[in-house]
Amino acid sequence: MSDVPYFDALETRSADQRAAEQSAALQARLTGISVAPEDWRAAAAEVKTAADLPTLPVLRKSDLGAWQKARPPFGGVEVGDVTHVFQSPGPIYEPGRLDGDWFRMGRFLHAAGFSGDDMVQNCFGYHLTPAGHMFESGARAVGARVLPAGTGQTELQVIAARDVGTTAFAGTPDYLKIILEKADEMGEALGITKAAVGGGALFPSLRQYYMDRGISCLQCYATADLGNIAYESAAMEGMIVDEGVIVEIVTPGTGDPVDDGDVGEVVVTSLNPDYPLIRFATGDLSAVMSGQSPCGRTNMRIKGWMGRADQTTKIKGMFVRPEQVAALVARHDEVSKARVIASRAGEQDVMTVQVESAGGDADGYARSVVDLLKLKGTVEVVDPGTLPKDGLVIEDQRTYD
Repeated sequence: MSDVPYFDALETRSADQRAAEQSAALQARLTGISVAPEDWRAAAAEVKTAADLPTLPVLRKSDLGAWQKARPPFGGVEVGDVTHVFQSPGPIYEPGRLDGDWFRMGRFLHAAGFSGDDMVQNCFGYHLTPAGHMFESGARAVGARVLPAGTGQTELQVIAARDVGTTAFAGTPDYLKIILEKADEMGEALGITKAAVGGGALFPSLRQYYMDRGISCLQCYATADLGNIAYESAAMEGMIVDEGVIVEIVTPGTGDPVDDGDVGEVVVTSLNPDYPLIRFATGDLSAVMSGQSPCGRTNMRIKGWMGRADQTTKIKGMFVRPEQVAALVARHDEVSKARVIASRAGEQDVMTVQVESAGGDADGYARSVVDLLKLKGTVEVVDPGTLPKDGLVIEDQRTYD
């Protein structure tokens, strides 16, 4: 393990220094996007700091997919000096580069204890999708050697880990357990002492399983489009936001930030000059944690993955989407929040719409519900602050047992 406590000086910047430096990088990214519509560029010219970002629209993966279909592979987005083009399900195409820690995974691997002394068995896929390359570039950034193992062929994975002296694992949280169990079955003792995982849930019981075997296992939150977004350190108190992105937590279906501590959708602005994505919606739910990590890193922390923000639900044969609920709130100035609840009465769907308002016209709200959601439902007016702050704007309470 490296004796250097931090990957670089960016991790311990003061809040003022980080804000100033990220604001300068943000303005450079915004002014460099010449392919955007004129009205977007006019609005972007007014953005001076991260606090101004909510004045710009949210970019969704569906938007990116539509752009790319019209103008493959990157939808007309100006891409810098890259060496790779990847394809994720959709299909969605992402650019990349192996050198220079382009995906910013080195910061996570350093926090997970990876160093130049390690042989990393990289069990992320190398075919079309970028995960394998993302973790390989991170391993290069910390000076580690890499066995590009990919997935499958578990017996060969064990033999390779034994023969090359694997000390560190990169892959999905559950795949290391499969390798270890196969090694036990084969009577092989492997030298893996650390793991960096992503792409799935690291359940507490699974982390404990690894700890019981002397393996430290930390997780990151990354996507093919954005690279590393946030990561765990040895303190294991939330996930620290990466230095190369700006993270907002917003109400699903809108671009409106929620209060710190409230659950909302993760929206990320990438400061990567080769492929800047501005207010890119991940579709994931999380919340900002208060305070600073005990490890000494000073950036904002989030609670990690807390569910999906795309709560689109079919009620009475019609899809109800978060954007429609957001439109309902926007139509009435006195309404601060709304929540659609899908339930069943006998064999029929029932829709209840709870509206936070300091005394409003329930009949008027009901007309707006029909107009915007295209369905009739019961409207309940509740006091401001009554609805849970759990990120849900559509709650499906139906069971089909």
